[in-house]
Amino acid sequence: MYYVYIIRSLEKKDEFYTWFSENLKDRIEEHNSWKSKHTQKYKPWELIFYSAFQDKKQALDFEKYLKTSSWIAFRNKRLIQKLQVSPKNSITYL
Repeated sequence: MYYVYIIRSLEKKDEFYTWFSENLKDRIEEHNSWKSKHTQKYKPWELIFYSAFQDKKQALDFEKYLKTSSWIAFRNKRLIQKLQVSPKNSITYL
């Protein structure tokens, strides 16, 4: 299985990271340890979205789309606003 995911910093709520992985659980753990140099500055991280794919090319294409300005605008307007108004500890992972 191939996963595309978005994580959000718990320290800096407007800091997001979008990536691709074949092992989502291990990758999230790496983000929250010193193993990922790119994300260690804003740890800890929480998973706010992921999507699973059987086809690697589809996953990579979706990851590329999630990094476009149109998706980022949607993320900020719809996904992030919803997370901010949800009661604490009630986030539903899409």
